[in-house]
Amino acid sequence: MNNYFSIGRLVAAFGLQGELILRHSLGKRTALKGVEVLFLEQRKNSFIPYFLQKASIKDHEHAFVKLEGIDSKEAAQKLVQTPVYMQETDFKQQTAAAAPLSLLGFTVHDAAQGVLGIIEEVIEMPMQVLAKVTIQGKEALLPLNEQSLVKIDKKNQVVHLQLPEGLLDIYLA
Repeated sequence: MNNYFSIGRLVAAFGLQGELILRHSLGKRTALKGVEVLFLEQRKNSFIPYFLQKASIKDHEHAFVKLEGIDSKEAAQKLVQTPVYMQETDFKQQTAAAAPLSLLGFTVHDAAQGVLGIIEEVIEMPMQVLAKVTIQGKEALLPLNEQSLVKIDKKNQVVHLQLPEGLLDIYLA
């Protein structure tokens, strides 16, 4: 099975030829060079491939995309608000090294508790970044901020944290 990584969502139809605006969290201006396929999650855990006909930069977190088979504004409008995913190889090529999204798949190690799990999702909030990790079968949202982040070991793909006392107890109780 392929690993799919969430990069954002389609936020608007653009023009009359079925173009869309993709809001992404790749951490850099990108025209998705080298990417042939984007996967849209039209139903939960059902990733439908769409071939990318063309893409261009709009700004730091938006790109214009034209998907094969989407040839009218009406067809594009039906895809607005659809989550967009990439396969792991494309994701790693397109993500800026400093982007929080680049931490997907990293192991989380807490100073007190040891290894907690794998980062399954990175949630960017206005004031902080959260890492979604499944610990003992329960979902936990861990803060990635100046107070909790000790270091990021990119070579070994480990995020070292020092979590506030009692935070894990809330999730594991």
